[in-house]
Amino acid sequence: MDSELVAAVRRFNRTVTQRVGALDDEYMTRGRPLAQARLLWEIGPGGAEVAALRARLGLDSGYLSRLLRTLEGDGLVTVGPADQAGGDGRVRVATLTEAGQAKWVELDKRSDEFAWSILEPLTERRRERLAAAMAEVERLLVSSMVVIEPCPPSDPRARACVRAYARDVTRRFDDGFDPALSNPVHDEELVPPAGVFLLATLNAEPVACGAVKLHRDAPAEIKRVWVAETVRGLGIGRRMLGELERYAAERGWTAVRLDTNRNLTEAVAMYRSAGYHEIEAYNTEHYAHHWFEKHLAMESD
Repeated sequence: MDSELVAAVRRFNRTVTQRVGALDDEYMTRGRPLAQARLLWEIGPGGAEVAALRARLGLDSGYLSRLLRTLEGDGLVTVGPADQAGGDGRVRVATLTEAGQAKWVELDKRSDEFAWSILEPLTERRRERLAAAMAEVERLLVSSMVVIEPCPPSDPRARACVRAYARDVTRRFDDGFDPALSNPVHDEELVPPAGVFLLATLNAEPVACGAVKLHRDAPAEIKRVWVAETVRGLGIGRRMLGELERYAAERGWTAVRLDTNRNLTEAVAMYRSAGYHEIEAYNTEHYAHHWFEKHLAMESD
């Protein structure tokens, strides 16, 4: 890792921490630390499931419970089973009290004022530059928060991704998508040592997937690369592709190949830019128009 890059990130973190007031004991001078204020904001007027809050904020269960107890003790929040609102009684939900609603409105107003205090000293051009730079930083930070890990293809999250993939291609293929016409991919082909299914998550929510089949005496084959619309454009697809290639290379495969449909123009462009070259058809996939292959570089010991 480049030490200058690390140092730049640390400088940025220190500047932002100081500017947003994260070091103050009373965030926005309202007598409440930043963690409590952020949690109050995330619960919001509509309430939120405790598990969703934990995933969204990346908080330890114990720490989140302590924060909620503090807000409850201050009369701002109630925590109870969802069946109080006709939902699943096993799910705990945090809801703002009337006093909590008033605090939320005040926090919302002060957040606007604080944002303006950052912009106000700048010229119009510099405000636009800052807003654009912040948007780019946010995109890159979100991308860095995505975690890619092996996942059983039978896992409900994996199933959800595959269903989302099918919905996407149904909308984009010329004649829709009928799984019965496509070459099947069986679960047992996507578990070690036959292959692997990789799942990408953001705040514990699945946002992308991909798989590779390790064929004997043939190149490895990449299947089911899908990225949710909410994170497209962040480089997640390219990163997933690289992880699948790395998985095959580390197990001794020297080439990887795949097929794709002509209507998936972004995918075709990604494969070409990633070093794949077009080859003759190697299978009878009904929905394929392009077949690609890439030679994998073997890492030295």
